[in-house]
Amino acid sequence: MKERPLDIAGSSRADALARLERLARGQDGVATRTQARTVGLTDDRLRRLVAAGILARIGTNAFRLLGAPSTPLGDVRGLVLDVGGDAVACRATAAALHGLDGFRLAPPYDVAVGRGRHVNRIGHRIHTVTRLPDADRATVSGIAVTGVERTLVDVARNARPDEVTAAVDGALRDRLTTEDSLHRRVAVLRGPGRAGIGAVIRALEGLEITKGGHSWLEREFLRLVAEAGLPRPVTQAALARAGDHLVRVDAVFPGTRVVVEVLGYRYHRTAAHMARDAQRTNALLAQGYEPYQFTYRQVVDTPHDVVATVRAALDRAA
Repeated sequence: MKERPLDIAGSSRADALARLERLARGQDGVATRTQARTVGLTDDRLRRLVAAGILARIGTNAFRLLGAPSTPLGDVRGLVLDVGGDAVACRATAAALHGLDGFRLAPPYDVAVGRGRHVNRIGHRIHTVTRLPDADRATVSGIAVTGVERTLVDVARNARPDEVTAAVDGALRDRLTTEDSLHRRVAVLRGPGRAGIGAVIRALEGLEITKGGHSWLEREFLRLVAEAGLPRPVTQAALARAGDHLVRVDAVFPGTRVVVEVLGYRYHRTAAHMARDAQRTNALLAQGYEPYQFTYRQVVDTPHDVVATVRAALDRAA
C-alpha cells in the first residue's frame, strides 16, 4: 500500500500534526512514521505525542490517532502500512478482504513480503514470497492485497475441498474473477511447491461437472479452431474400444481421421493414468486414426502452435 506524502514547507508543529491527522483519518486513523516525517514530525516529536496519549503506537512504524476506533479493517491497514515496502495482505486475510465465501477478517492477519526481508510482527503471520508480479496484486479498500486468483490458490493449500469449492464458486458468482481468468492464472502459477493449485483445479472440475457440457479446456480448443477458420470438429465421439471400454475422444474432424485430445489441467500423471492413455492411443491407431494430444499449457500458452499443428494435419488429410 503506497503512502501518501504531503508537501508542508514552512508549517508549524501544530500544523504538521493537523496534516497528519487529516491523512490518518483517510486511513482508518492510522499513519506511519514515514508519513509523519513527511509532514514535519520528527521521531522525538512522535515519542512525545505517544507519551501525551495523542498517538498510540500500534507497530514498529505505525501509529493510531487518539479516539480512532480499532476495527478489523483498520487493524489490517495498520499492519500492512507498518510493515511497509512491498507488503500485501495475503492468504486468509486477503480472502476475507476480497469477500470470498467462508472467510472473515480476524487476527492473526497474514501479510506477504519479498524474500530477503526479515520481518516479524507478534500475533500475526508474515510470509515471504520469491516473486509477486503485478498480475497477482490488487487493492481492496485502499489496502494492498494479493489478487483474487492468487489468493484462491494460496488459501487452497490448507483448506478443505468443500471450502475451496465454496470460495471458487463464490468468486465466480460475485464476478471477482472469471472462469477464463482463473484458468489462465492457474496455468501460469503451476509449479513445484504450489500446493493450492491441485485443490483449485479439482474445485473447477467439480463445478464443470455440475454444469455439464464441455470442460473449459475443451471450449478453449473449440474457440481456437473457430477463430482460425478450421472446420468444427465433432466432440465426445466414440471411435474405438480399449478392452471393455469405449474410446470417446474430445474431438474428431469430419471427413478425416484427425483426432484431438486435450489433456486437462492435472500435472501429476499416475502410472494408471499413463497406462490407460497408452491403451486408448493404441486403440485409435489400430483403427487408422491420427491422434494428437495437447496439454493445458500448450492450449493456453502456445495456441498458435496448436492451431498450426491441427491445420497441417487437416491439410495432409485433404
